Amino acid sequence: MITRQDIAGAHQRIAPHIVRTPLMDVRLPGIAQPVTLKLECFQHSGSFKARGAFNSLIASDTAKSSGVAAASGGNHGAAVAYVAQALGLKARIFVPTISSPAKVARIRSYGADVVQEGANYAEALALCDAHIAETGAVSVHAYNAEPTLAGQGTLGLELEQQVADLDTVLIAVGGGGLIGGVAAWYQHRTRIVSVEPDTCTALHSARTVGKPVKVEISGVAADSLGASVIGDMAFEIARSHVNDCLLVSNDDIEGAQAWLWQTHRIMTEPGGATVLAALLSGVYKPQRNERICAVICGANVDPAKFAV
Repeated sequence: MITRQDIAGAHQRIAPHIVRTPLMDVRLPGIAQPVTLKLECFQHSGSFKARGAFNSLIASDTAKSSGVAAASGGNHGAAVAYVAQALGLKARIFVPTISSPAKVARIRSYGADVVQEGANYAEALALCDAHIAETGAVSVHAYNAEPTLAGQGTLGLELEQQVADLDTVLIAVGGGGLIGGVAAWYQHRTRIVSVEPDTCTALHSARTVGKPVKVEISGVAADSLGASVIGDMAFEIARSHVNDCLLVSNDDIEGAQAWLWQTHRIMTEPGGATVLAALLSGVYKPQRNERICAVICGANVDPAKFAV
């Protein structure tokens, strides 16, 4: 399990290369107190994934000679492509056919070689693993690797520096890299709550049966939160440090997306709006005076969706 020392070391390495993303307090219908949004959608490449990618690659000599490879529904691939470009490395990104055109275009915009094959993330990962075995390229796993989790955990370190007295942090979950890293940072000092679409339930299902289990995935956020199995590392951290696992509907996710745009002119993808859906729908009901932060984790969405 990664430690707070691992995360602090990762932050020291990557701090000069990442955005210290801002906070915004908002008023939500039906909730008395303001809710703090951590706008990680403003991170390089449009999501928190750049943190883990920088931590994985910034000191890799092998990547300089053999390049890097990653499998991704979109955001992780964009982050690895961005980081590779920033560090002068060659990158090949494997994405499934369900990936949104906007995310594939973002990956290509950073100069990476894109291979779009496989019906889902697992199939794209198998193709990526075969490429790594053949070429010796450095693997950057989207969520089940210590450097990735330590890098994502820097969001928790940064958030605690910005707001020292949070009661609860809500985090959307796909494969578990972000919640694993943030929960490893906070441990029991702050309540951590996961939020998943009810059509992508990797962590919720694993918690129910007591171990990672394969789930069917679908829905509006499947391209970013559609891991079919929760990462082993994130699951072990979640067993100890995640307090609750919530599910929200696709309609509520799209409603949260629309609310962010209509109320605050923030464009976010469905995965990025998933935590807000838990609050707007009443799936998560804050206690009186509870200090809450919702991490808005991704912005890679086609702007045409918001045209009026």
